[in-house]
Amino acid sequence: MSNLAEKLASRISFEDFKKATELKKRLWFTLGILIIYRLGSFIPLPGVDASVVKAFFDAQSGGGFLGMFDVLTGGNLSRMTVFALNIMPYISASIIISLMSTVYPSLIELKKEGEAGREKINQYTRYLTVAICIVQAYGMSVGLEQMTGASGISAVYNPGWFFRFSTIVSLTGGTMFVMWLGEQITARGIGQGASLIIFSGIIAGLPGALFQTAELGRVGQLSGGMLAIIALIVVSAVAFVVFIEQSQRRVLIHYPKQTFGAQVNTSHLPLKLNTAGVIPPIFAGALLNIPSAIAMFAGNSNSEILQAMNRALTHGSITYYIIYAGLIAFFAFFYTALQFNSKETADNLKNQGAFIPGIRPGDATAKYFDYLLSRTTVIGASYLVAICLLPDIMITRFGVPFYLGGTTLLIVCNVISDTVSQIQAQLVSAQYQGIIDAQSKQKRRFVRR
Repeated sequence: MSNLAEKLASRISFEDFKKATELKKRLWFTLGILIIYRLGSFIPLPGVDASVVKAFFDAQSGGGFLGMFDVLTGGNLSRMTVFALNIMPYISASIIISLMSTVYPSLIELKKEGEAGREKINQYTRYLTVAICIVQAYGMSVGLEQMTGASGISAVYNPGWFFRFSTIVSLTGGTMFVMWLGEQITARGIGQGASLIIFSGIIAGLPGALFQTAELGRVGQLSGGMLAIIALIVVSAVAFVVFIEQSQRRVLIHYPKQTFGAQVNTSHLPLKLNTAGVIPPIFAGALLNIPSAIAMFAGNSNSEILQAMNRALTHGSITYYIIYAGLIAFFAFFYTALQFNSKETADNLKNQGAFIPGIRPGDATAKYFDYLLSRTTVIGASYLVAICLLPDIMITRFGVPFYLGGTTLLIVCNVISDTVSQIQAQLVSAQYQGIIDAQSKQKRRFVRR
């Protein structure tokens, strides 16, 4: 069956796309949802002077915690719209619930209940999203009240509890609406909704970044050779990310119970080099920027301990990069262990009567999986550290005008790759349906004769 799928995928043409009516409906639906999201990205947050906030972000030079968060929200934070939190609280809630599902017995049992259990877990994720939104929205409202422009103008027209309440309601409502849009894409469109929303926000700022880079070349701040080098580095980085993300360690599996004559049915279990995905750099960046976030939103900037931590973890410092690299590597191993349960996978293979050639079923197979994962994760963690640190170092140390940092580059490449794979799967499914329909017509003709 897999060989047939590969043959069908290799024969996909533009004519097949024209015939795939269901795929076209899904693509148009996804595009319509993303347009609605982008239109909503320009609804301002009530009671906020957007010019003061924009000036504050311009002074930050797009670096550090705020710069990364603003890129991930598609510029909603710097414009201070009702989508300022974007879908990030939902992402955080999903990660927290995913981690808890490996620890708490009740959640573990829900995971085993199939579709009904997953629906309950999704509902818990939504509840946690609301709680995270309320906390983050309150912190943002306090931070906005303390924010002032160069001339001493406050970013908030009428500070107070009414402003804080309206901000909590607006930001929480905006995030829940964005979350609903993402769920609609996942259910009725193409691709993973939350990832596509983040992707659309990142890509929306790309034309402006390219224009600014071209303007630097026009005024002479960047030479033609430097622009060519930047373009070469960007293309090489994208190719490197795609290559690693598509790389797998394929483990040969034998199914002795499913034999046909003298041949044994075989399959492969793919182990990705980067099983953890984009989670490690997001976690690492969030932890490193906790002191600055507390100082900004809770008003604790006068604390000597907090100031010392901020100095030690200043974005672009050697200490920052060393700790950042260590945290990325740690979370790469930690999240890989959560994503792939060697013992459970080995038991499932044993129950099916399957085995790895040369490896005894059961505990020996689990140890073999751990052996393979430890080595593939070393490659994956090294790749994550390199792809996250090198663009950042070139931006902060050498002033290279990259728009995409390591985390955003990973998101963009992964989303494009996953979406293209789903489109290809839809086209292959349409070809399967075409073969089935053709066979049915032949059978009907034979019966008539």
